[in-house]
Amino acid sequence: MTAATVLDVGSPSSTRRRSFWRYWRGNLKGSEFAWALAFSVPYIAVFVAFVAYPVFYGLWMGSDPALYSDVFSDVIYQDTVVNTLVFVALGVNLKLFLALLLSGVFMRPGWWTKVMLMLFVLPWAVPQLPAFISLHWMLNGEWGLLNNALWILGGIEGPSWLNERWTALGAAIASHIWKWTPFWTVILLAGRMSIPQDIYDAAKVDGATGLNRFLFVTFPLLANLYLVLTLLATIFLLGDFNTVFFVTGGGPNNETHLLATLGIRNAFDLARPDLGVAVVMTALPVLIPLVIILMRKLRTAEVQL
Repeated sequence: MTAATVLDVGSPSSTRRRSFWRYWRGNLKGSEFAWALAFSVPYIAVFVAFVAYPVFYGLWMGSDPALYSDVFSDVIYQDTVVNTLVFVALGVNLKLFLALLLSGVFMRPGWWTKVMLMLFVLPWAVPQLPAFISLHWMLNGEWGLLNNALWILGGIEGPSWLNERWTALGAAIASHIWKWTPFWTVILLAGRMSIPQDIYDAAKVDGATGLNRFLFVTFPLLANLYLVLTLLATIFLLGDFNTVFFVTGGGPNNETHLLATLGIRNAFDLARPDLGVAVVMTALPVLIPLVIILMRKLRTAEVQL
């Protein structure tokens, strides 16, 4: 009996069980492990209920291959893909380029730059819903603020901004840039402020002008951050719903939808949630590689000069 017990204890399976249990417990013992479980279980339950379950349920809803033949043959979806590409290309690149330039303006010393920065951040601080609804009514072709101002100041009869596809899409892109440029500007401003002043002093001694300092000192040091922000902005914008929904409503004639708004339209207006999920899932072949690249870039701590 004793020999069997010793053999049993020393067997590879019991050693693996003990190793697994030690790995699972970590260095926690007794009540410490019990408290760790007590604090972890609620978070795990919330993650499973509100993250894991919706994701897997959505994947299951969009698993029927017949859905994608209906999606790809839809003319509205084809226009939506073009809209999404244009929206992402212009929205991401213009707002980050403006943010990069404006972060240099706000680096200048003086009290007036602090006041300008405070005013500049206000569009981002305003809630999205009232901001985009206000922009929608400002762009109204008959009694909107913009067209009234054009008529009063210059006698110009403004266009029907939201009744044509490309002007409506352009208005949505401009609204998105206005709303989110301050956010990315603040991040790039923090990146600029983290660059040691000694590097600029050395470049100045070497005869570097303002433009050369930007091209050969500032931008190389911010290049990794700029790339990470570009990836983040692209991922965020692929799932953007509020801008188009509240500024153009997907109109006119469903011509300014993005993938996110078209998915909501199919799910609720057409009462086809499976078709809505299928529309959104067509972005996964682009979204997943972006997330993988982003995760790899976030592990890169060194700056390449």
